[in-house]
Amino acid sequence: MLRRVTPLLLTLLVVLLGVAALAVEPDGAPRRPDADFVVIAGVPGLRWDDVDPETTPTLWRMAENGSIGSLSARSARRPTCPVDGWLTLGAGNFAAWNTTTRPAGDCPAVDVEVEQPDGFGANLPQQESVVLHNQDRLSWGAVPGALAESVRCAVAVGPGAAVAAARPFGRVDRYEPALPADPAPLLGSCVLSIVDLGTVSGEDRAVRDAAARRADAALARVLAARPPRSLVLVAGVSDTAAPARLHVAVADGPGWERGWLTSASTGRDGYLQLVDLAPTALTVLDRPLPERNFIGRAATPVEGRPADLRAAVDAPADADREAGAQRRVAGWFFVLLAGFQVLLAVAVLPLLRRARRHAGPVGPTPAPRSVVATVEILLVAAALAIPAALVADLVPWWQGEHAGWYFAVVTVLLLAGATALVRFAPGHDRTLGPLGAVAGLTTLAVGVDVLTGARLQLNGVVGYSTLEGGRYAGLGTVGLGAFLAGVLLTAGWLAQRVGRRWRPTVVVAVGTAAVVIVGSPYLGADSVGAIALTAGVTVAAVICTGGWLTLSRLVWASMTGLAVTIGLGLLDLRRPPTERGSLGRFLAALGEGRAGLTVHRSSTANFDTLVGSPLTVLAVAGAVLVWFALFQPWGGLMRLFGIYPAMRAAMAGTAVAAVIGGMLGGSALDVAGAAGALVVPMAALAALRVLDHAADRTQPPGNRPQDFVSGVPAPVETAGPGDVGTTGDAERTGDPGPTVDGRAGEATDRASRASTEVATA
Repeated sequence: MLRRVTPLLLTLLVVLLGVAALAVEPDGAPRRPDADFVVIAGVPGLRWDDVDPETTPTLWRMAENGSIGSLSARSARRPTCPVDGWLTLGAGNFAAWNTTTRPAGDCPAVDVEVEQPDGFGANLPQQESVVLHNQDRLSWGAVPGALAESVRCAVAVGPGAAVAAARPFGRVDRYEPALPADPAPLLGSCVLSIVDLGTVSGEDRAVRDAAARRADAALARVLAARPPRSLVLVAGVSDTAAPARLHVAVADGPGWERGWLTSASTGRDGYLQLVDLAPTALTVLDRPLPERNFIGRAATPVEGRPADLRAAVDAPADADREAGAQRRVAGWFFVLLAGFQVLLAVAVLPLLRRARRHAGPVGPTPAPRSVVATVEILLVAAALAIPAALVADLVPWWQGEHAGWYFAVVTVLLLAGATALVRFAPGHDRTLGPLGAVAGLTTLAVGVDVLTGARLQLNGVVGYSTLEGGRYAGLGTVGLGAFLAGVLLTAGWLAQRVGRRWRPTVVVAVGTAAVVIVGSPYLGADSVGAIALTAGVTVAAVICTGGWLTLSRLVWASMTGLAVTIGLGLLDLRRPPTERGSLGRFLAALGEGRAGLTVHRSSTANFDTLVGSPLTVLAVAGAVLVWFALFQPWGGLMRLFGIYPAMRAAMAGTAVAAVIGGMLGGSALDVAGAAGALVVPMAALAALRVLDHAADRTQPPGNRPQDFVSGVPAPVETAGPGDVGTTGDAERTGDPGPTVDGRAGEATDRASRASTEVATA
């Protein structure tokens, strides 16, 4: 009895340890300095390569004394033009001006009408229509003017600042079209002041330097007139044309000395979003946040900035270069990967047809061994392409003039090395040898990156771009697909090497560790990915011992996945609102009746990604190859699943996890495409090897001449608990395997006939 329940008890223990790991929070809360006044100085288009001691001496000294970071100026429209950036600043949410027509990729001048009927404040007649446009036509639910509405009094200097400081009905409390000769009385009249320092636009270096000097001179006057105990924020609040860039963010005030800027919305030191500025101002002023309107989170200073300011400034400038290079390179990388895998799938089809060696004198001629070996190497290389591209970010390829070529060279070298490692690894000649090695390398590459801060995915070709403003830390879409495929295949490979009753424990142990890595807000920070991986692990666990996914097994898997999902949601809801992940924010919005906007945004994102991503081609091509080739009687995959039920479970779990992760995460088939880039080539390789031994036969022990020594039967060699390569898995474990009609005897007979096949694997 104890022997039977031990695997179950260990499985429950592993799950409990995983839940406890997800509930752990780091010690200490971020410091949040306070102030009596906040001044936000905006400079649309200002980037870190515009800042130096000669051109912008005031901003340079301010950056030396304060905290700095890279600002992602995302709004509800791309690119974020100046009027959209100012509006987003005042809304604390992704907003956009209701411009009727705008050329793609361009930012034409927008005439913002500012009326001054009393010479004290101002009115924006267009504000009410802008608010209605954002509420009725856009999916973010932004309320322009929410920042000004949260304070008693706000000052605006310049037309751009008026857009940010206007209340929802269009009133600006205090307004000046330009900085007065003595700005001190104006800046001290309200707790919040927003100043338009001018725009830095174009790509001509001389033009940009001249505009930066003018902005710096205006900033010097603001700093000279700042109120006591004040926080001054300088931000490049928008782009001025496509493509998007990262911009300057500097905070100077008591408690903001010599650090990096960060926020809970980015989760990464040195990065802020434009929507974080409004909650930062209110938090510093100790004003309540309008949680239903703000999507950003308050910025905080953190330690770790280099003592040398030049080195500190070079870091965000280098991040901007890397993000720009990533945007150019990522597109053609995935197009080439999709094209290569499609061509490889076409090349595999005739090999599958000819892979099975016939025992009789008549049959198709097998493909030459050299051809099969070459195709196997290409399949391994195709499966390792995404991990190699991820690791390529260890080399600063983006700093060269020909960044795309440098990336290609680095990736090809890494890919060649990883393929050679798999080729010459112990156990490569076995059926599942390459699959296990590729899955392990993928899991290791992505897992180590996440555990060390996901630095390779940040602005990486197969990671996420800070210019898109969707994710700044943790596990990205492509990384999630590769990781869940690698984890589940690794779990299946390990489970296949143990006894039948221990397989669910192995799958759950590996899967639980992976769920912690994916779902922890301090590691992968992807609660949707954790839910998807949980579903895949539960499906794999219930069928890894053999047999079909019966109704009882489906119910067990569904209840387990639902319990983990509820647990993750409750853990996320326990955190403060500013620290919640996407699942916690969605559940909070559901309770407040605002979940419709989230569902609408996710549906829109799914459709846009489905029709515009090269990974969709990978997912569709992989599904076509599996369904119309590998699943056919001549395709070998059903035979592979019959002999190795744990691998069937792993691949089924991967399919479930990839589809759920993509649809719930708003990335359509991108997760499935990234997972398929690993699974499909490995499934094809394993199918080729299984078919190669399909015609092998073995005689029962005792009937072969070598089983007799001097007329006495020789002892029969049996497999150990971890040796799959000596005898059939179904024979060794007593596992009848899957059957078509449910009769275990036929499956056992098939497994017996396949013993030689597994022995040579």
